[in-house]
Amino acid sequence: MRKATVSRETKETRITVSVALDGGGAAAVSTGVGFFDHMLDHVAKHGLLDLELTAEGDLHIDPHHTVEDVGICLGKAVLEAVGAPVGLTRYGHAVVPMDEALAEVALDFSGRPFLAFDADLPPARLGEFDVELAEEFLRAFAVQARITLHVRLLRGKNLHHCVEAIFKALGRALRQALTVDPRVTGVPSTKGSIEA
Repeated sequence: MRKATVSRETKETRITVSVALDGGGAAAVSTGVGFFDHMLDHVAKHGLLDLELTAEGDLHIDPHHTVEDVGICLGKAVLEAVGAPVGLTRYGHAVVPMDEALAEVALDFSGRPFLAFDADLPPARLGEFDVELAEEFLRAFAVQARITLHVRLLRGKNLHHCVEAIFKALGRALRQALTVDPRVTGVPSTKGSIEA
């Protein structure tokens, strides 16, 4: 099993993440931000990642530090769990509907961190979760996992549905990209390496 545990402690947050890439989608997540926990559950479920995550943060200020730092830790854990990307499918793509909302995520486990985020989400809160934090989480995750990540909200009105469709699509795209394909020999690049 490809798995890793990452811990991070700062004056703002204390986080531990354990991930198993070849799991069944089991999640035990506690960040203190209920809606965010719900979204991370979707990433695990639809990505078939087993995920254990605990976070304590300065929520008396706001959830920003917690959400961003979880992205950092989860990205690091995924990168460490992949290890040498021998046999990796590398690319993942998913288009996921959630009622009236439709989200598309494409990613490349490239070693070149980048986020393109195209989602017209108005400033609002879902529970204690500021909707703008979805982009902050995705950026932190992409940088630390060293992936190229493209996210587009194709349509949607209900903000819960919009954000949920994005996180579900992320899970599905990760599941595809991180699958080991027995037909792939060596590293999935004509260069013979994935940039670090």
